[in-house]
Amino acid sequence: MDLWYSEYHVDDVRLSINVEREIYSHHTEYQHIAILDSKEFGRILTLDGELISTEKDEFFYSEMMVHVPMAVQPEIKKVLVIGGCDGGVLKELCKYQTIEHIDVVELDAQLVQICQQFFPPTTEAFQDERVHLSIQDALKFVRRKEDEYDLIIVDSANPFGVNESLFTREFYGSCYNALKANGTLISQHANAFYQEDVEAFMHIRNRLTSVFENNFVYMASIPTYAAGYLLFGYSSKQSQPLNDLKAAQWEGLAIPTKFYNVALHQGAFALPNYIKEMM
Repeated sequence: MDLWYSEYHVDDVRLSINVEREIYSHHTEYQHIAILDSKEFGRILTLDGELISTEKDEFFYSEMMVHVPMAVQPEIKKVLVIGGCDGGVLKELCKYQTIEHIDVVELDAQLVQICQQFFPPTTEAFQDERVHLSIQDALKFVRRKEDEYDLIIVDSANPFGVNESLFTREFYGSCYNALKANGTLISQHANAFYQEDVEAFMHIRNRLTSVFENNFVYMASIPTYAAGYLLFGYSSKQSQPLNDLKAAQWEGLAIPTKFYNVALHQGAFALPNYIKEMM
């Protein structure tokens, strides 16, 4: 039987991947989780029908979320990851022996358990003794924190549905208060290509710029994402991702990567004109 998974990027555009089988399907209290096996992209995670990650291109995303801020501030000690159920971002963070403590906050306990069952290579990082997992609402968690983290990574898909509270001015303000004086927030910014993604991009950016002193946008190619790329936000109290890049120091750490390098870091902040005009 010829089986295909399709994700609609917009009503008239979809990505389709030939799949061998659906190996898991379950409705939790918060969302529908499906795990698929495919020849080309390996194992695929979807939430409410939306493609979240694949084994083949997960590292494109995770490495750009983590190594960009770490190359600017290799001295980072304490990190908060909001979301990150599949463990990809966490895996990259755990490569740094200099990081002392990582809090991970995820709303859906079943989602974390399912990812650990079906994506063991990335979820092994949850076993690291520096990692502390909290199953709760991220807004409530971060509200209680002040001057505590060097880095916050918001690993959540879009500003709608179950994650909506993670894209509000209140949430970003709470993140600001939770960061130390030289703290940095990394977040997703959609793709600014399809109209609904342009709206998401503007929604996120407008709220971040009302809270943080410094706001930059960078991009990376990710084959299975809508429009083939994703925009990321680098928001900080002090640091600047190009002027403060510690290239030699980061390279001296010899962190193994498949996608990220310091030349790519610098190029990622060179944006197309149509995106610059939206900013």
